[in-house]
Amino acid sequence: MSETGGAGDGVDRLEQAKLPVPDDVAEAIRTLIRWSGDDPDREGLLDTPKRVARAWKEYCQGYESDPADYLSRTFEEVGGYDEIVLLKDIPFQSHCEHHMAPIIGKAHIAYLPTDRVVGISKLARVLHGFARRLQVQERLTAEVADCVWRHLKPQGVAVVIEASHACMSARGVRTTGVSMKTSRMMGVFREDERSRKEVLSLMGF
Repeated sequence: MSETGGAGDGVDRLEQAKLPVPDDVAEAIRTLIRWSGDDPDREGLLDTPKRVARAWKEYCQGYESDPADYLSRTFEEVGGYDEIVLLKDIPFQSHCEHHMAPIIGKAHIAYLPTDRVVGISKLARVLHGFARRLQVQERLTAEVADCVWRHLKPQGVAVVIEASHACMSARGVRTTGVSMKTSRMMGVFREDERSRKEVLSLMGF
């Protein structure tokens, strides 16, 4: 699915609507509806099992690709640029692997290049590739940072993620208006305090 929307997005959604749903998947959702206290045979819920199944296939599209592939094309002609590259406030949605409830937030991804850079949209695609799986925020943060570190081989990588968790706001402690922040610093951003302060300042912290 296109990360930026547009015409391609509509085509993908049309194909998603045609996706066949296995009987056992639809029956599992019918069972959940019934167990929750409603009647899966009432008019408003008749098509819900297939809708939910297709929605979950879309939520978990990240399993169908390797996010590292987005970093395979790099550019060396950068006019001697050797400062921090930062893409900030990248919105994302994921789902908690413990309750399968939404995680909604934003990420900031930065790296200090050595001799090559990558198109900035690819950083967002790496994030979405990992986010569109069942996740915990800590692992998501580490996976994004490790992927950039391994495949771009920069001098440093910094990833900070801020997100709200429906498993906390809609159930359990039912506390709204709070967010969780996680970070991973690698290379110079971990080893050099001045570089770490610089990148965090650029991120707005």
